[in-house]
Amino acid sequence: MTTTNTAANATATQVLGDLLQEWQSRFNEPDPERAAALFTEDALFQGLFPDPVTGPESIAGYYRQVPPGTRAVARVLHAYRGGDDWIGGLAQVVFHQHDGDIPVRLSLVAVRGDEGWRIRQYHVSRL
Repeated sequence: MTTTNTAANATATQVLGDLLQEWQSRFNEPDPERAAALFTEDALFQGLFPDPVTGPESIAGYYRQVPPGTRAVARVLHAYRGGDDWIGGLAQVVFHQHDGDIPVRLSLVAVRGDEGWRIRQYHVSRL
């Protein structure tokens, strides 16, 4: 790996970490609409429910179905810069619920637009 790639990946890790911290904060409020606002209009979202959804309105609907009191803790495991305006990565997320914890891996792609960095693809896999 070259120094340039290492620096780019470090920057991607910081950007992804900041975005996930903002997502975690909004998820934990909980405020489904504010959390969903971190996604692009064409975002593809695969949560723990069986069916994927697309776009912020559907994502907010998904978040409204999350059991009350659920909290998330997220940590970036790996990130990469795919281009000037997009990054991807993998995170560890633990959803803490009253009846136990749900650890997952989250893969995501984020793009930079007029409103800053937004999540375009979000996919969780239960561990």
